[in-house]
Amino acid sequence: MAVEDKLVEVQERIERKVGGIGKGKYARIVKMARKPTKDEYIKVLLITGFGITLLGLLGFVIYLIMGVYIKVP
Repeated sequence: MAVEDKLVEVQERIERKVGGIGKGKYARIVKMARKPTKDEYIKVLLITGFGITLLGLLGFVIYLIMGVYIKVP
């Protein structure tokens, strides 16, 4: 079997799996999905950025505390 035949077979197998997404148990979710508005997107960015920053600061504070009590090189 040539390389091209194997690639075509793999592509067809992937297409069969993906082709059923809109018809199976996830059909309602796929139909309800929509592109977020600009305001929704900005809110998600702000909340995510705030969460990442908060976790980073928390980790840095823990690192500083460990540096005071446990001498970290």
